[in-house]
Amino acid sequence: MQIPLMQVPTPPGSAVVAPCCALAVTPVDEETAQRIAPMFKALGDPVRLQLAARIAAAGRTCVCDLTPHFDLSGPTISHHLKVLREAGLIDCERKGTWVYYWIRPESLATLAALLQADPVA
Repeated sequence: MQIPLMQVPTPPGSAVVAPCCALAVTPVDEETAQRIAPMFKALGDPVRLQLAARIAAAGRTCVCDLTPHFDLSGPTISHHLKVLREAGLIDCERKGTWVYYWIRPESLATLAALLQADPVA
């Protein structure tokens, strides 16, 4: 199923503007939308967005290094990390008592491709 693109009329005498991103020129099929929407939803929460940014900046980080940056309980941080993991944005590995997290670059690449500012590049 293709999503129809909204046609915006161009006022007389104005220049035609190039599409803003790949999303404007590439219809998103249902399967892709089902796969990508949870990623956007997960990043729609400010705490999860900050967690993802900290994890991406660190490369691979222990949950013990994340929790001091938030005024939230450990279980709340764990919940947010679980949502990011279930959305496919991060992955983790337990080593002893600690859990280490890292960004899944292929997931960010998928989001970036959809929002790419220059869809023809």
